[in-house]
Amino acid sequence: MGARQKAVMRVVLDTNVVVSALLFQPTLSKIVALWQGGAFIPVISKDTFQELQTVLAYPKFDLTPDEIRSLLEGEILPFFEVIEAVEDVKGVCADSADDKFLACALSASADYLVSGDKALTELKQYKSVRIITPADFLKIFD
Repeated sequence: MGARQKAVMRVVLDTNVVVSALLFQPTLSKIVALWQGGAFIPVISKDTFQELQTVLAYPKFDLTPDEIRSLLEGEILPFFEVIEAVEDVKGVCADSADDKFLACALSASADYLVSGDKALTELKQYKSVRIITPADFLKIFD
């Protein structure tokens, strides 16, 4: 890599950000365009991917199994790097279910964890990982 080239940043997106970007918010859909365009490398672990699958199947989203599979196979898996979460993170977040995102981010040496979850964003940083809101993440690309 040349001295001028900067490595593409690695980013963990919380489930709420991925679901909102894919299904609802036009503002957050910019995040989808950015990951599809290679502006950053989105990273997912087995645990965070399982949560995404579970959430997409919630009745409130009214998605068929084929629609869920299409989203995962068309929008997620071709673009996301799947890593093994080797870092053990427990009891850091107020909601212990969020620790898996920190574990994923640390294991992937991610630059950012992007979340709309106040329990996570209030941490601001965990070890080497900055924790920011989707709005702050989008400002990086403005």
